[in-house]
Amino acid sequence: MLKRGYLIVFEGIDGTGKSTQCSLLSKFLSEKKIPNIVLAEPTKGIWGMKIRRVLSEGREGISPKEELSWFVNDRKEDISKNIMPALLDNKVVIMDRYYFSTAAYQGALGLNPEDIRTENENFAPIPDRVLIFLTSPDVCLERIESSRDQKSAFEKIEYLQNVETIFKSFVGPNISFINSIGSVSEVHKKVLTEVKDIFNFVLKK
Repeated sequence: MLKRGYLIVFEGIDGTGKSTQCSLLSKFLSEKKIPNIVLAEPTKGIWGMKIRRVLSEGREGISPKEELSWFVNDRKEDISKNIMPALLDNKVVIMDRYYFSTAAYQGALGLNPEDIRTENENFAPIPDRVLIFLTSPDVCLERIESSRDQKSAFEKIEYLQNVETIFKSFVGPNISFINSIGSVSEVHKKVLTEVKDIFNFVLKK
């Protein structure tokens, strides 16, 4: 049903509900017989697992620049193995995090967010839509603490506030911000509103 593949990216700090909304959009598109795939970064590849260990165990002397190189390597592998093949197969690729997260999180560690974004856009497909979910970091931490036994190394309130500030600084014709306070169904409707021009033929009232 699609003439080309589309890349839709969900961004925001943990606890904003973006992962839930990725799944809901995928389910909605599948019900409409629109081929799609949900991918998440960091991946479960070699580089992604190194990053995941940092998330759970802490940095232990790993510099922001070294950590950034892991994200870039992981993304390049993800693009070649998963993202580009799916786009070339005319699928909708739904990403739970992409290079905007790298720019925001590594930027909050002192690196330049725009430099990170530029570096990634030199090799990574530009998304058709970037949906940045915004919820108070305090609320996000409460959600995380109620759903997990242990927070990740990234989940410190001051750090998350800086990350969110960087997320809010991103601009572009493909970028939209979604206030994710409200019920899951209410936020899902907001998501559909933001992508309706892409899928207008199945989103008619």
